[in-house]
Amino acid sequence: MRRFLLPPIAAALAACTVPAPLGERSSVSPDDLARITAVLKRDLRERGQAKMDRVELDEVQRLCNLHADNPPAQLAQQIEEAQRKAIEFPGGNLIGDWKNGERIAQSGRGSMWSDKPGVQEGGSCYNCHQISPKVEAFGTLGPSLAGFGKLRGNGPETQEYVYGKIYNSKAYNLCSQMPRLGYAGTLNAQQIKDLVGLLLDPASPVNQ
Repeated sequence: MRRFLLPPIAAALAACTVPAPLGERSSVSPDDLARITAVLKRDLRERGQAKMDRVELDEVQRLCNLHADNPPAQLAQQIEEAQRKAIEFPGGNLIGDWKNGERIAQSGRGSMWSDKPGVQEGGSCYNCHQISPKVEAFGTLGPSLAGFGKLRGNGPETQEYVYGKIYNSKAYNLCSQMPRLGYAGTLNAQQIKDLVGLLLDPASPVNQ
């Protein structure tokens, strides 16, 4: 199972190791990344289902770190296209149960060392987004998704986009900070469909 939950830590450390003007991030060298990874491997220990492979950067995250989240546009486009082709789309309608989608969006359960492998996990979506206007506590790191389906519709192309974005955000924005919830195995296909339902189903409170 592919999980990459620690690269943001590495990215943050990388930003601290290279002087940069206030509000800007500087690129880092391969040697910088190697030193950061070595420090993480030295100081962290695997426990339960939290294995040391979480420390390793995959090539996409590595590229973003090396270029301070701003890789050459042509290269970024090529990798995004390859990432989109690798998304595993279920057949048929992608709009699942919005009620379960709401539970998944609110839950941060899963992927902790103390959780048993296979436990149903949450997406922690409200940590970064406003979703249902009825929920007052939400983060602002990501854009508001209130009224998403009302504004975008819920046809096949929109369903595919939303599913793909949740599955692997880097397929649409290479250096997105959004977790790759399907790619990393955090959420399964049905859970992602239920989140699609939360955003696109006309009956969802998101679209009221």
